[in-house]
Amino acid sequence: MANENIKICPTCGTRVKEDAERCLVCGSSLTGTKSDAQVVSGGRMPELTLGLPAAIGLVVLFLTIGAGMVYLALRQTGAMTSTTTTPTLTETVTLTPTNTPEPPTATPTPVPSPTPLTYTVSANDSCLAIAARFEVSIKSIVLLNNIPASCDTLFEGQELKIPQPTPTATLFPTATLSGIEATQAACDKVSYEVGEGDTLSSISLNYNVPEDAIKSYNGMVSNTVYEGLTLIIPLCERNATPGPSPTPTPPPPYPAPNLLLPPDGGVFSLSDNQVTLQWSSVGLINANEAYRITVIDLTEGTGRKLVDYVTDTKFIVPGDFRANDDAPHIYRWTISTVRQVDVDQNGNPIWEDAGSTSDPRVFTWTGQAAPDTTPTP
Repeated sequence: MANENIKICPTCGTRVKEDAERCLVCGSSLTGTKSDAQVVSGGRMPELTLGLPAAIGLVVLFLTIGAGMVYLALRQTGAMTSTTTTPTLTETVTLTPTNTPEPPTATPTPVPSPTPLTYTVSANDSCLAIAARFEVSIKSIVLLNNIPASCDTLFEGQELKIPQPTPTATLFPTATLSGIEATQAACDKVSYEVGEGDTLSSISLNYNVPEDAIKSYNGMVSNTVYEGLTLIIPLCERNATPGPSPTPTPPPPYPAPNLLLPPDGGVFSLSDNQVTLQWSSVGLINANEAYRITVIDLTEGTGRKLVDYVTDTKFIVPGDFRANDDAPHIYRWTISTVRQVDVDQNGNPIWEDAGSTSDPRVFTWTGQAAPDTTPTP
């Protein structure tokens, strides 16, 4: 083909054969176009013809170079940003343990002494009546007011200082047994297991204890017993045997009765013909037991005393025990539980203490006892 004449397409510059009428590349008409040999050669740019694989390789190369430049630019920008960032300092606070001070020791507060009361003396007042009214002693009034020991200089309108008694702590009552419970608790008992051939009658004869007592202590409603049954035998209920009688075990002492009326320091006038004393029960007492009432006239020089025995929790002080003068008298009374143990030659009961005596109380009773109106035979 190098020896054949060729001509150049005036449109796209493609070399074609001399006898070609149309360009195979751009399709332009080649009629009248001169051959390559007839064209006068002039200065033209060198032509570079690339195949398809080479072109694709160049494109890939350009893309790789561009991606690399972008990567370097981003990396340089990130490095600059990290370089110019100012680090933030975080301060760590260390807690120092603080010693907690011990709580202050509680200082006991002293109890203030009771402040004396001020009392204005009225007509016919006496130190005895004032002391009884405020439940203090005459001596304490004399010492506090610096008056004569006889305390006979009082006058109407005089102001006296009355000392206040020191409060006494109230004792809580202790649990105590009633009379029946105390008697049962003091009873000597043994346990017995019924054997083969035993009957209630044979067990009763063996221990000399009445059948009814065995049934009562064991809650039995019939005389039937069976082998293996456990019975409580109250030895304190055994029948009397010839010879010296065994001394029964006394029940525990009763607690002190709690006095109710009148209140401590109560005042009774001439119009009161009698004084009623009341107290709380110590429980169910036995048939041979009673309450002993003791009333003492503290004002009387000879110490008049009244002693009586009742099974009730109330006693009336008769009017004839009132003082025989017009002055107020102070009476002290107590209650205790007693038990009859024998009788004297006149048939009067002999008593012994069966419990504690109550705390004493006092009351004031003014006036002269009514004269005896019983006609003389």
